[in-house]
Amino acid sequence: MDWDIVIGIETHVQLRTKSKQFSGASIEYGNEPNSQACLVSLAYPGVLPVLNHESVNCAIKFGLAVNAEIAPRSIFARKNYFYPDLPKGYQISQFELPIVGQGILSINVNGQNKNVRILRAHLEEDAGKSSHGVSQGKTGIDLNRAGTPLLEIVTEPDMSSAEEAVAYSKKLHELVQWIGICDGNMQEGSFRCDVNVSVKKKGTDILGTRREIKNLNSFKFIKQAIDYEVNWQIETLEDGGKIDQATILFNPETGETKAMRSKEEANDYRYFPDPDLLPLLVTQKQINEIKQTMPKLPGEFQELFEKELGLSEYDASEITSNSNVTKYFLSLVDSGVNPKLSANWILGSLFSRLNEEDINISHSPIDAKRLAELIKRIEDSTISNNAAKKVFDFVWDKSDITIDKAIEDLGLKQISDSGEIDQLIDEVLKNNQAMIEEYRSGKEKAFNALVGQIMKVSKGKANPSQVNEILKKKITK
Repeated sequence: MDWDIVIGIETHVQLRTKSKQFSGASIEYGNEPNSQACLVSLAYPGVLPVLNHESVNCAIKFGLAVNAEIAPRSIFARKNYFYPDLPKGYQISQFELPIVGQGILSINVNGQNKNVRILRAHLEEDAGKSSHGVSQGKTGIDLNRAGTPLLEIVTEPDMSSAEEAVAYSKKLHELVQWIGICDGNMQEGSFRCDVNVSVKKKGTDILGTRREIKNLNSFKFIKQAIDYEVNWQIETLEDGGKIDQATILFNPETGETKAMRSKEEANDYRYFPDPDLLPLLVTQKQINEIKQTMPKLPGEFQELFEKELGLSEYDASEITSNSNVTKYFLSLVDSGVNPKLSANWILGSLFSRLNEEDINISHSPIDAKRLAELIKRIEDSTISNNAAKKVFDFVWDKSDITIDKAIEDLGLKQISDSGEIDQLIDEVLKNNQAMIEEYRSGKEKAFNALVGQIMKVSKGKANPSQVNEILKKKITK
């Protein structure tokens, strides 16, 4: 039996503010447990929440970035549940009236564009953290994270494969960093995904029962968890079993999902408006002011790079995948080097080396200024592209040596003197009369073989384009 896969994602984005959502306590990561547990987080009697307005600005920025509706009036609600890392017994969130409404995020999978509909994005506070096994048979509670500002971004069930889910998650991850509302650090929990997965018979409109995979904090885990869950659901149904709605966890060590608890519905949380917080009002003036501070979005840069700089759709997409990559590329272009050549070097040698050493481009040992110097030496025929790769590797961890000095030390300066190249060609032709006759009889491979001989004699230093031009004139007489 054929099956359709249906996937929706809820992403918890930790907002880049200095303090918590409803208090002035710090949200700095990595401090001693409970050193940032304020009276509001601890639910002391008589304390009142005070909204962090910077988190509101972050939410508005996101809404603008995905062309979403921004509610002029939204409401904070209490989401009631009991868990040890939630002393209040409820989480302050938004339910019926979220700040951000419907929007669109476009993704590309295997060359195909697809729009993923954003259903809503709402502000809320994070809970604390339980650390099991801190001592024999005991669990520790750290409330440093309790109250951290979050924007929960919820999609419609528009994705139909693990590949699409990963593409969406990566695109969203890039976007929230691009517009400056999240640091994107998945290891520290700044970007976490809950993935809702179900399967249905192909062609039917009746959705299957969904199971929610909680707290996935890597793209690799998202794909592995979805693939396993989809196969499990299909096998269960084909064996005559039944899928029960549940919240499940993914175990990276086993590669399996496992039910944690039955899935709650909204009425289980007994939502009601928080009596301590007034409705949140957003004016058009506020939206317009924030819009003026918004950076140009990746899609706008991609269109610019394709139309005005001649990059391919793929190259432009990769160059705009991260704001730091785009800044690096723009620095190269501002230096006057060829945009296409610049993109090739970033996506080729630079990315390869950065990935190999797990370095962010903003910390690259070869900055944009030095790479521009190297590319200029290719453009002015000082060195060949292959020789440039050797220079690139040579200067990677040598900040004290210039590009020109490296070329000199490695002896890679290209021979571009036409008289010297002429002598090299004559030397090769003198000993390869048979190849000349083969070329004149129509065998193109003979020409390439002669070029190879000339490059060998010059130890790879002869300018290839000049060699081709002069050689062709000599043997077509």
